[in-house]
Amino acid sequence: METPDGSRFEHHKVALPPAAIVAMVDGRDRVFMMWRHRFVSDTWGWELPGGVVEDGEEPAATVAREVVEETGYEISGSLDHVVTYQPMTGTVDSPHHVFVARGVTKVGEPSERDEGHRSAWVRWIGSTVWSRAG
Repeated sequence: METPDGSRFEHHKVALPPAAIVAMVDGRDRVFMMWRHRFVSDTWGWELPGGVVEDGEEPAATVAREVVEETGYEISGSLDHVVTYQPMTGTVDSPHHVFVARGVTKVGEPSERDEGHRSAWVRWIGSTVWSRAG
């Protein structure tokens, strides 16, 4: 690797495909969250729907596809790009595109059953998320 001042050193880098994530907000200012198990870290936690951007796919299309697959909802309102960021800038190259969808419609059951153990609409109050599901 080479730093901006020209210094060179050995450094490992992991390159991963880009990801797209969405905060689905309903008319009552609630955000849809999924309770998931991640086998690599063997941990459970609340997550937003999203996934890997496939070759030739735009991040907004990824979000639309993943929302239907993971939640059974379809984006029926606005979809706004908020930010693209690198979550692990020191080691991993994997841009994450974050969107907000305002307005979704239930169109069926999730087709990816292993994506979430449970899900909940959680109330968003200021900068704090409160969950009914606990």
